[in-house]
Amino acid sequence: MDIVTGVGVLDKATHVLRAVAERPLSLQGLQVATDLPRATAHRLAVALEAHGLLRRDDDGRFDLGPELAALGRIASDRFPLAGLALPALEALRDETGESAQLFVREGTHRRCVLSLQSPHALRWIVPEGVLFPLDVGSAGRVLGRESDMNGWVQSVEEREPGVASVSAPVVGPDGSVVAAVSVSGPVDRLTRQPGDLHGERVLHAAADIESLLGTAP
Repeated sequence: MDIVTGVGVLDKATHVLRAVAERPLSLQGLQVATDLPRATAHRLAVALEAHGLLRRDDDGRFDLGPELAALGRIASDRFPLAGLALPALEALRDETGESAQLFVREGTHRRCVLSLQSPHALRWIVPEGVLFPLDVGSAGRVLGRESDMNGWVQSVEEREPGVASVSAPVVGPDGSVVAAVSVSGPVDRLTRQPGDLHGERVLHAAADIESLLGTAP
């Protein structure tokens, strides 16, 4: 599991939700994805379904439920960063032709709060809401306050084979790093020096978002 809080049932239920966020899963698939006993996986999935956090699709697989969508809308209203960043990330995705993401720090991890997919058939897909370690990947290192003389940080095959990325910090009015803007995709297109290819574009996107932070309600 990504995070262990000491509240076992909550950790396991969250693990189930994150597994289903990757793709709809049968009970067997859920058991494999979570490494939980079959009875435990079934009990948690059924309980989450009763609360509307999971649902069954037409094939009987567990998928994310409508209550999560409602909670997500409320969270977005209360956390406007993703909405503010959307135009800048759309422009970044269109200019680079690659997938673009916005990450924020959560303790020793980073969460993707906005993800736009590349139009290419071969692309790197990061689901919104997914949680990654902070110590690997260019966005994680940006949020960990690692800096580069160019202002951006790049990574090649650090977390996933065949994937490269370049990220830049979004700095708030108080000087703190509030988010990381990233472009990611196959090494074959981004090369082993993705910063040379897209670093300046990522920096411009981060600057566009920064210009809006002082005007957020």
